[in-house]
Amino acid sequence: MKKIVLTGGGTAGHVTPNLAILPRLRELGYEIHYIGSYDGIEKRLIADYGIPYYEIATGKLRRYFDPKNFSDPFRVVKGFAQARKILKQIQPDVIFSKGGFVSVPVVRAAGTLKIPCIIHESDMTPGLANKLCIPIAEKVCCNFPETLQTVPEDKAVLTGTPIRAELRKGSKQAGLDFCGFDENKPMILVIGGSQGAANVNSAVREALDELLKDFQIAHICGHGKVDNVLLVKPGYKQFEYVKAELKDLFAAADVVISRAGANAICELLALQKPNLLIPLMAGSRGDQILNAKSFETQGFSVVLSEHDITPLLLTEKVHELYFSRQSYIDNMKNSVQKDPIETIISLIEEATAEKKEEEPASES
Repeated sequence: MKKIVLTGGGTAGHVTPNLAILPRLRELGYEIHYIGSYDGIEKRLIADYGIPYYEIATGKLRRYFDPKNFSDPFRVVKGFAQARKILKQIQPDVIFSKGGFVSVPVVRAAGTLKIPCIIHESDMTPGLANKLCIPIAEKVCCNFPETLQTVPEDKAVLTGTPIRAELRKGSKQAGLDFCGFDENKPMILVIGGSQGAANVNSAVREALDELLKDFQIAHICGHGKVDNVLLVKPGYKQFEYVKAELKDLFAAADVVISRAGANAICELLALQKPNLLIPLMAGSRGDQILNAKSFETQGFSVVLSEHDITPLLLTEKVHELYFSRQSYIDNMKNSVQKDPIETIISLIEEATAEKKEEEPASES
């Protein structure tokens, strides 16, 4: 039987793409294992999928001073030893890593055992964890054309990010019914994001009276961020969080206002949803700004800096997007990143086949 080890964690964005490829891996008969941290979000997200989960120590390698800088390197060394022991036990054919610092000891250990590794970089420029893994990797899956210039040419592959299959199965009518909306009036879906959503929320609410003249608005505003004064505003529906119904809200949305996190915008690309991006300005590496700029350049998005937002400008940008929406849809339809799951799976299958052809390497 073919065996694969998935790894990645620290944030949901380092886990959900792994979950997105699970159904296809199972269809192809892979025995799937997951290596993550002791208490990271990956442990909770993987729990419902019936996959063996292995815990290792991990530490963050920082570019700034922190007292943990003295102890975390020892955790990384411990994690490396644990990962190597686990990999020798499982004997996988291939590793797929979505990044995060838990992935570093796994990929580096795999390198010593000559297990092929495929890694995925979501953002425009590789983060430190993936920079440490790229020398070991067989292939580096990239979200953006610009990233290909920062990765060795023989390793870089433009794939996009795999998204959950269920997001493609939404019902427009179910989404409208969930909000109590009229099918004859266009709908905006607002997704603030988990970090810094307050700025997006306030910008939308300040422009609400103007926007509601032409649109209905479903607003996913985050835990504790519902505005009680606006609970009975006609045409405006707020949610702290949406899970099962998210696919229906996407199906019902004519345009989307969103942050510019890599996974979020790749979902918009895959679903071909015209979008207005308001990138988080305070990110550690400016990732969202770069992500949004790339999508704007490729003709997938309208971008608005949160520093420039006024109710009038936001309203103008939304109308501009809505009336030009077909051109954005056409550009997204023609994107080479439109089938990331199959592209990534093909790389995994190729690496697995090559591993099967090799003589078993001696393990010391």
